[in-house]
Amino acid sequence: MLKKPVVISVLAIAIVGVLIALRLSPSKENSSATKPAGASALPVKGYVLNPRKLDNKVIASGTITANEEVELRSEASGRITRILFSEGSTVKQGNLLVKINDNELQAQLQRTEYRRKLAEVREERQRKLLEQKAVSQEEYDNALNELNTLRAEIEITRAQIEKTEVRAPFDGQIGLRYVSVGAFITPTTKIATIESIRPVKIDFSVPEKYAGVVRKGDKVLFRVQSEEKKREGVVYAIEPKVDPATRTLPVRAIYPNTEGTVFPGAFAEVELQLQEIDRAFMIPTEALVPELKGQSVFVARNGKAASKKVEVGIRTDKDVQITSGLNEGDTVITTGILQLRPGMSVNFTDVASD
Repeated sequence: MLKKPVVISVLAIAIVGVLIALRLSPSKENSSATKPAGASALPVKGYVLNPRKLDNKVIASGTITANEEVELRSEASGRITRILFSEGSTVKQGNLLVKINDNELQAQLQRTEYRRKLAEVREERQRKLLEQKAVSQEEYDNALNELNTLRAEIEITRAQIEKTEVRAPFDGQIGLRYVSVGAFITPTTKIATIESIRPVKIDFSVPEKYAGVVRKGDKVLFRVQSEEKKREGVVYAIEPKVDPATRTLPVRAIYPNTEGTVFPGAFAEVELQLQEIDRAFMIPTEALVPELKGQSVFVARNGKAASKKVEVGIRTDKDVQITSGLNEGDTVITTGILQLRPGMSVNFTDVASD
């Protein structure tokens, strides 16, 4: 009978002990209150804004083209009687390259010359008679008109003979020949190609955003695939409109090519050197936050995030230039952008700078 009260006493002591233990243990609220304030801040990375030199350049693919290039064709149809150039040779402007048979035109010219001489004699005779009032003004006018008509016919024939001659339109180098002596050619027949490669041109395009930055006289560095060294050219022409199909701006540079070692048609890797900026504020592209009416970034102010509207300038492959909205020494937040809100506490795990 004594065992039951003992058990009850033991249970009572155990219950009292549990209550005392619960009372002495800290509550969750008290535990969270004792945590450091920084434990609830968002961990982020930052970038300290310092001015640096911006060497602005654009990388593009280009094509080497000849300064002048023409496919040689005849203006007249006929049989070739002479070819006066060698393949790959250098020619001067005006050199006769190909002659087409003009025997019929030469005979026609000679006949008209005989008629012209006779008409000159008749005109002179009629003029003297007119001075003596031995003939009428109409008779003299008919003689003069016949002389002028024959002179015009001679000029027409000479122009036709000139069309049977293919001459070099400029100083250049002849390419491969596609006809032979004795061949009958027409204006559609390709005889050869002549190119002027001193200097050469470099055609390339830059993105639309550089349309207002590229200037005539900008330096261009380019390299052709057959060589490792870079050559220097100069922008000398810019298309006045952006290509609507590619949204790029066509640009043309020129290179002296005095040695004649750069050939038209070659592929070129082009670096367009734009203006250099001594004090440019650059931030990582991922720090930029697009908005409906512009763009902004988050900066740290006394351990809290603050949104700042900014204006941007030149973009590179990794960074973007800030032209207004930030000051030297500002710490720009570069990670956790989607989670950030103005006034939120932040804790930097890494801060970079130039």
